[in-house]
Amino acid sequence: MRVNIARRQCAAATLAVAALLSMATMGFAQVTAKVAAGTPPWTKGILAINSENYWHAVECGKKGGTNPACVFWDTDMCKNPEFTLVMYTPYKQVAYTVWQAVSQKKEAPTPSYQGAQKQRIVIGITPLHASQNPITTVNVKRGGKTVPPATQQVVSGGGSFFFDYATFAATAPVTIEMVGKTTTVTCAIDKANLSRMR
Repeated sequence: MRVNIARRQCAAATLAVAALLSMATMGFAQVTAKVAAGTPPWTKGILAINSENYWHAVECGKKGGTNPACVFWDTDMCKNPEFTLVMYTPYKQVAYTVWQAVSQKKEAPTPSYQGAQKQRIVIGITPLHASQNPITTVNVKRGGKTVPPATQQVVSGGGSFFFDYATFAATAPVTIEMVGKTTTVTCAIDKANLSRMR
């Protein structure tokens, strides 16, 4: 009996070591997300467009400035040596449209509400070493489950990965998994940072 237990423990240890060696061989990096707070503040996370976040995004865009955190809250969010990550959301679409006009000294527009309703959550990935480590896919891990993108477009080593709103609900931490050909990078996002995403 003790021999069998010892064998099982040895087998489990061997599998764990093999998994670690596999990660080391393929390349594996972990980072923690940092989401800029921005003004006006936001604490409800990414939502489908509604009257509250639509007008909040318009006010965000009116702030102007060179690189307002409420518009570019994802800048360096998951900074790592392999991939640049940007996110596109309905809020960001509205805020960016207004900010762009205000930055050009034009009157603040009223972006299309219906157009913003059609926008999904998109993660855009640009590899820093496209020839060595092109992106192959992006997954989100949430509550012990892996959520693959609903659709994806991979071109020239980079890509766009489309997700539903529930994937990024600010109710539980998530991990974005950027799977490259040779190196995978994971980015952990806690609830506090998820709530600042907009």
